[in-house]
Amino acid sequence: MRVLIVEDDPLLGKSVQAGLAQDGYVADWVRDADSAEHGLGVEHFDLVVLDLGLPQRDGLTLLKDLRRGGSCVPVLILTARDALSDRIEGLDAGADDYLVKPFDLAELCARIRALVRRSRGRPAPTLQAGDLALDTTQRRATLRRRALLLSPKEYAVLEILAGNPDQVVPRTRLQSSVYGWEGDVDSNALEVHVHNLRRKLGKDRILTVRGVGYRLVSSAHR
Repeated sequence: MRVLIVEDDPLLGKSVQAGLAQDGYVADWVRDADSAEHGLGVEHFDLVVLDLGLPQRDGLTLLKDLRRGGSCVPVLILTARDALSDRIEGLDAGADDYLVKPFDLAELCARIRALVRRSRGRPAPTLQAGDLALDTTQRRATLRRRALLLSPKEYAVLEILAGNPDQVVPRTRLQSSVYGWEGDVDSNALEVHVHNLRRKLGKDRILTVRGVGYRLVSSAHR
């Protein structure tokens, strides 16, 4: 799951990024509205954590601009503004949730998971693709009720594929969702993760659509 953090405070931005990464998210961080708008325009993010007190163009203006432009990405406002009027204004502007600083990281992560599930029309925390099941809260996967031993990156790839069973997921989306804006990523890193997943799931469970991406075959359609 890939999250964009929009926060101008360097200490807080770095802390939230590190905390989300520790909880298994791919978290990219920008410090102003223009950078956030550009990133959202060219890459896929599952959710935005948005501070309101940004330089030049504030977070509320950015949120309104995104919604006017047709963006449906879930937005969680994370701000020190705790007045009821601020909460109402933020939610009415198009935010999906509102959390006041200081906050607990575990609560932030739980709210992110809930918002992403809701945005995908899946209120339950479990992904099911035939005999393959993923617990997105605990980040665990089972095949025919037997636990799979997966690396964090392998799980991240599998979660995206399992969230779109029998559909082709573009390679570019998988790459960006698993690595974000990390540097020094080997060109064949994604292929290595897919190879390892095939070894654990069965070689015909993940199909390559040449020139496009990958497709997870649900057991019901095998």
